Amino acid sequence: MAELDIGKHCNIKSCNQTDFLPFICKACSGVFCLEHRSRDSHACPVVDVEKEVHVSGGSTSYPCTFEDCKGKELLPVICPHCKKHFCLAHRHQDDHKCEKLETTKPRMAATQELVQKIVESKKALPPSKGRKGAKNVATAAKVALMKLKLHAAGDKGLPQTERTYFNVLLPKEGKDASLPMFFCTKWSVGKVVDYAASLASLKNNNNILTAKKLRLCHPQTGEALRMDDTLLSLLAHPESPLYNGGNVILEYLDNDCSGLEDTSAYI
Repeated sequence: MAELDIGKHCNIKSCNQTDFLPFICKACSGVFCLEHRSRDSHACPVVDVEKEVHVSGGSTSYPCTFEDCKGKELLPVICPHCKKHFCLAHRHQDDHKCEKLETTKPRMAATQELVQKIVESKKALPPSKGRKGAKNVATAAKVALMKLKLHAAGDKGLPQTERTYFNVLLPKEGKDASLPMFFCTKWSVGKVVDYAASLASLKNNNNILTAKKLRLCHPQTGEALRMDDTLLSLLAHPESPLYNGGNVILEYLDNDCSGLEDTSAYI
């Protein structure tokens, strides 16, 4: 007579007990025995954000869930990927080591379109004057980079091998037209925007849904770069929209705006 398959094994490897009335966790959908049915006992990976909200002194605060961070925010800052609460310093995926962070990302459609525009614009230029012209351009780029390195502001603790230098063209209504800065090559565009805004003392409301957003734009096409792209991925592309020592535009854009229509006012 065939054996009846009744009950389920506990998902905890060290337990693996067969329970005829198993418990299913509503958060992670795992199957557990009576002893491991609670979230704490089976170290549930899914955080209940509603239970993490703290109420003290009549005001609500939202604590950061990143490792040992004790930061809190008055408004919820939830990662759209892992759905956990974070402070402003850890809101980007790479800053809180997001479990949903993709290690290798395919080229985004918007970036591909931007690259194509640059390629087409280069085709429309008159033919170069040979090696001498190319050599002059390369020399000018090296000189510009050397000048940036002398005056650029940034995190002095960054190793020289991880630094990328830009002449950041600032919003038109600001007091300064531009500032030389350097950033970590591993940073996302979103983190570069936040850090540049801090160095230039610019108002940054990127965490407010209805406010205008600070965006990093290409100085030729005006295209707003994707916030989750890294500088490394942009610089490594053969037809890169950015290069070490070049210009980038930092400007406030409406939520439905994909870039600047006219970049001539910044150059």
